[in-house]
Parts: sequence; C-alpha cells; structure tokens
Amino acid sequence: MRGADERRYAMTNQPGTYALVLTCQKTITLRIGRLGDLALQPGVYVYVGSAFGPGGLSARIAHHRRISHRPHWHIDHLRAARDLAEIWFTTSSGRHEHSWAKAMARLPGATVRMPGFGSSDCACEAHLLWFKHSPSIRTFRRFVQTKVNARP
Repeated sequence: MRGADERRYAMTNQPGTYALVLTCQKTITLRIGRLGDLALQPGVYVYVGSAFGPGGLSARIAHHRRISHRPHWHIDHLRAARDLAEIWFTTSSGRHEHSWAKAMARLPGATVRMPGFGSSDCACEAHLLWFKHSPSIRTFRRFVQTKVNARP
C-alpha cells in the first residue's frame, strides 16, 4: 500500500505558494524560537509559505510532513506539536505568500495569535492565522482569485 500512499500525497516539484492547515485539540504553550511562547488554543492554525528552492513544492511539503528535530523555521516548532490536516497550494513562478497571508487574515474568524510568526523577513503582520473552525477553501479561492489545490 506504500506506493498508493506515495501517489496520494505526490506533490509537484514546481515552485509555488502553499498553506498548511494544522489542527489543535487542546491548549498548550509552545516555544517558537526567538519569538517566544505561543499559547495554542483548540482550533485550526493555517500557515502560509512559499517554495522556490530546489524541488519546489514537493521538497518543501515533504519537509513539513516530517517532524524536524532541529527546527529551522518558525513553522518547524509548531509542526512538531500539531497535526497536519491539509495542504492548499498553487504553482507559480511568482511569489504569492504575502498576498495569501493577507487574504487569509481577511477570512471570517481569522486571528493573529503571534505577530511576526513566519514573517520576520517581510512586512506582513504574520503568516500564521488561527480559526476556531476550519476556514473555507472556496472563500479563500475567491479572495486570492487563483486556482488553489488541496491535498490531505
């Protein structure tokens, strides 16, 4: 069955933008590198990023599927404690992570729980949003006005 699972989760090696949809079942406090402590509440956390390095989306998503024992990015700290429920993505040679983060923040119920998360190298308030309930990919697609794919 391993081959079927690999095909199910296969991702393109093209560059692009992605959103990791993570679930949180209980309240915990987690250290996020130099940003400090993040009090995680039950609900859904969505992290927006981009993949323009070697291997594109495939390589970056493979990194996020694994638990990092030596966290590099803010999301590596969060990923170690939360379950990855879904991945939203689009392929593009242009960088859309900032417009995606801003669009995600406009979705109903979106809350920034840690300013600066994932955005230490840009002017965005954060690339991590919290929702009490899972956000709608349909609504998000309308906000970004582009094709957005989803994978479990």
